[in-house]
Parts: sequence; structure tokens; C-alpha cells
Amino acid sequence: MTTAPVRLLIVDDHPMVAEGIEAILEGYDDLQVVGRLGNGQDAIDQVEELAPDVILLDLNMPGVGGLTATEIILERRPQTRILILSMHDSPEYISSALSHGASGYVLKDRPTEEIKTAIDTVMSGQTYLCTGAQGSLTPTDTGGREPLTSREQTVLLQLAQGKSNKEVAQELDISVRTVETHRKNIKSKLGISSTAGLTRYALEHGVLQGTGHDL
Repeated sequence: MTTAPVRLLIVDDHPMVAEGIEAILEGYDDLQVVGRLGNGQDAIDQVEELAPDVILLDLNMPGVGGLTATEIILERRPQTRILILSMHDSPEYISSALSHGASGYVLKDRPTEEIKTAIDTVMSGQTYLCTGAQGSLTPTDTGGREPLTSREQTVLLQLAQGKSNKEVAQELDISVRTVETHRKNIKSKLGISSTAGLTRYALEHGVLQGTGHDL
């Protein structure tokens, strides 16, 4: 019994980089490149149609960047694994990518064979950090509180305006269940148990500034 090849989507705003990666990875029988896109918004718009198993996603792109794209893509297709492709090996970039839901992180200057290894690793359900990234990622003290991701801040803003989970889901074009998951994660990260507490936090930290809502 033969298994279906891994469906791979490449998202990078540098055509030569994307084409080079595609040309080499297409040589593997167990990989099928289903698309090559140049920005995060296109990846968000087409992820359900292309149904990739793994997305090789550039971190820095015009418009919607890799981190925001990662969050929204995983909301729409949670089973997709995302491998961040980047030139940056700083711990901040790597830990931020993982906290946004990426399954792995590969530096662009690594051999293409390592990208194949990374794909195999995340497909097996594990996290992959390339050689250069592993050395730079050390445990850091965040004061016991993990920062909210940009998507969680967006959800918090909606909730702080008094919107229900259903209304937030409609506003952001995601499922009610996804909103509930974000809400749970926000409360956990902030150590807040009530909606009133979330609203108070949003007011105190300027999340509601400029939205037209009075104190």
C-alpha cells in the first residue's frame, strides 16, 4: 500500500527563492508541491482550496506577515503544519513563531535536504528546529506571563467591546469554537477569569484606544 505524497505549499515573496526550493523538493517522490504563493494573504485565501499538509512560510513578507498568516491559516485548517522559513536566527523570532503555532523553524541558508528532514519531522507530529536555530533558542524568563499573539489581541479587542463569541466569529470569519479557544488562551495567559476582567485589562492597556468606546 502506497501512501499519498505530502502536499506542500511554498509561500515566499522572493520568486527565485521559492522556485529554487520547489525545483529541488519536486525531486522527492513523497512530496507534491501544490502551489507557490508570494504573500501571506494569498496563503490565507487559498489554504482550504489547496489543502496543503505542510506550508513552507516566509516570515517577513509585505502585507500579512508570516506570524499573522500562521495564526489565521491554523484557524481555518488546523491540521496543516507550518514550517517557518527565515533568515533570522534570533531567539525572539523563533520563540514567537512557535508561540503563534508554527511546527518548525528553518533558516534559509540551510541545505535543501534539511528542509526535507524538517517536513518529515513535522509530518510525524514533532517540532523541528534547524541546526542554527536550535543553538540560539534558550529558555527565557518572561516574568511568568506569555505575551498575547497579534490574533489574540484582535480577539481581545472584539470581546472587550462587549461582543459575544458568535459575533466575534462572524466579524473575523472564524468558527465560534476557535473564538472560544482564543478566549480560553487569553484568560489563561493574563490570569483573568471573567469577561469584565478582560474588558478592564483592555482599557488599562490601551487595547480599546481609538475604537470610539468610552470608559
